[in-house]
Amino acid sequence: MIRKFVVACTALALLAPASLRAHCQIPCGIYGDETRFTIMEEHVQTIEKSMAQIAEATKEGNWNQVVRWVENKEDHADELAHIVTYYFLQQRIKPADGGDNAALRKYMTELSACHQILIHAMKAKQTTDTQHVEALRRYIHDLAHSYMGDAHKH
Repeated sequence: MIRKFVVACTALALLAPASLRAHCQIPCGIYGDETRFTIMEEHVQTIEKSMAQIAEATKEGNWNQVVRWVENKEDHADELAHIVTYYFLQQRIKPADGGDNAALRKYMTELSACHQILIHAMKAKQTTDTQHVEALRRYIHDLAHSYMGDAHKH
């Protein structure tokens, strides 16, 4: 009985995060590209605030708050990486036809920006160096303008 309970709980724990976090991979055809960019920018803003709060709490010796802000920073960096991976790379950025040089350049620009966002999200988890926040902003901007063109509002 206990073994079945443990197996069931483990299965739920493994399945729940994927089903709760993914936009959808049916595909449903409902995409909010501009919204995704806004959410990504909010994650970067939260990462930056977390870094500042970590520095402040460290000065005060408030280790409980340091831990909470570190966890918050890491959660938002993970969410940012999740959007890039599961929304843009897996669903929205389509491989270019090898014969279309303009489409291939656009594709490579977007892949490169996504890769840089993933790298700097990881680095933001590892440090409180705000150069990674600035890099995240720059690469999100580059991705948005390549992907959305003039339709991007930010």
